[in-house]
Amino acid sequence: MHVPSAALKVTDIAKTFGATRALAGVSMTVRPGSIHALLGGNGSGKSTLIRILAGVDRADAGQIEVGGAQIDVGSLTASLARKHEIHVVHQHSSTFPHLSVAENLSLGRGYEASIGGRIRWPAVRERAQKVLTRFGIEASPDQILSSLRPAMQTMVAIARALQDQEGSTTGLLILDEPTATLSSAEVARLAQALRRYAAAGQTIIVVTHRLDEVLDLADHVTVLRDGKVAGDLPREEITHDMLVQLIAGSPLPVSENRGLTCVTDRVLLEAKDFCMGPLVNVDLSVKVGEVLGIAGLVGSGRTSFLRAVFGLARPSAGTMLFDGAGYNPVDPADAVQHGIAYVPEDRLGDGTFPGLSVVRNISMASLDRYWKNARLRTKAEDRDAAAIADLVGMRPRRTDLAISQLSGGNQQKVVIGRWLLRRPRLLLLDEPTQGVDVGARADIHRLVRGAVSEGASAVVVSSDFSELAELCDRVIVLNRGRIIADVTAGELTSDNLQKLAHMRIAA
Repeated sequence: MHVPSAALKVTDIAKTFGATRALAGVSMTVRPGSIHALLGGNGSGKSTLIRILAGVDRADAGQIEVGGAQIDVGSLTASLARKHEIHVVHQHSSTFPHLSVAENLSLGRGYEASIGGRIRWPAVRERAQKVLTRFGIEASPDQILSSLRPAMQTMVAIARALQDQEGSTTGLLILDEPTATLSSAEVARLAQALRRYAAAGQTIIVVTHRLDEVLDLADHVTVLRDGKVAGDLPREEITHDMLVQLIAGSPLPVSENRGLTCVTDRVLLEAKDFCMGPLVNVDLSVKVGEVLGIAGLVGSGRTSFLRAVFGLARPSAGTMLFDGAGYNPVDPADAVQHGIAYVPEDRLGDGTFPGLSVVRNISMASLDRYWKNARLRTKAEDRDAAAIADLVGMRPRRTDLAISQLSGGNQQKVVIGRWLLRRPRLLLLDEPTQGVDVGARADIHRLVRGAVSEGASAVVVSSDFSELAELCDRVIVLNRGRIIADVTAGELTSDNLQKLAHMRIAA
């Protein structure tokens, strides 16, 4: 059987949206059976290229060849993409957490049914088990998807996309930020599976902002910047510094956070004998001018604490003090009145208003300042939104666009900017740079440090231990709901936090 030299070949792909040039002559070749990383900053054109390959958007010009077959770019639809076995697994996949694994594998393709239309559940489970075995997934057909480890849930999404191919190695699998919400241990499990699929001949394109994963996984890298190919590197030429320079356009400045401290002796927030969810008798404090990090594995209670401070949940025991006074918020509005801001982990679901403009998303937490005589002062609203867009480094600065039209990094900057407009006393940030590029990450760190230098404090939860080591003055480590370490200065390294978070302790 003839094996084509390229699983995918795109040539001179161009796409514009109004006055915005999203892609300007992009060319890329992906070899069969390889793991090819597609990188670029937010707004570089990665998402547009993926949407074109998936048949969601149509290119204005260029050529696409899949497995040796030419495809007319003007007529590539989602159904035609599926016919050519182009499969995209998005970061927010279309799986259903509360259904079983077998049901997730059946939805969309259909259930095994009798002539009368009744579902034949034994046949459904049997087929699901064959798919699980084929893809090496350690799960049973009847398990509820949400009960699986995050990496396994991602692998089920991959199996769902590839299950009806002629074999396990044909077609093109595109993974959009598959590890954005995974811990380092889960990333390692998924990486092992991807290597196994590639070794069997599966062609995989991975879109990610985690450069350490690229160095570990990729056989080849294509970097986009401003809609053009900024670099195309084989494995032997891939280095971290080279990737950063290609993505950002220049080397990022060395972080000035380390050694730059604004910490005072005054305690802003204090929790004593705090119990909630997995948290047991936690004592902690945050000083004025301090960036406190919270490290721990998923389920350790990191997010539970932030939610309680912001009035989204009530602790079962313990007390909190804010600026020396008793603090027990009844709801988020109460927390906001105290000068507390919260940037949630789920940016799309909990942090933005997708149908509203950037202006309205920025002003949403400060509407009281724009109402006068029962009318909304839109000119003041527009002026403040423009100032915030400048402050956070939003590019391009189009505050009239719906926030859903922005890249992930720009969306996160808008969410943070919304709260900076209120000049908060305490910033609560849950995975603040999840799914953003290296440039946006540097911008977000700059914003946090800027707020702290002006007298605020911040509590940062992150699965990225290198981020905590880079950004924070001090990091507490949670393990099974208890604080097992309070790490400062010379001990504040990514490796040390990693070891502490995974330390085995008695129940």
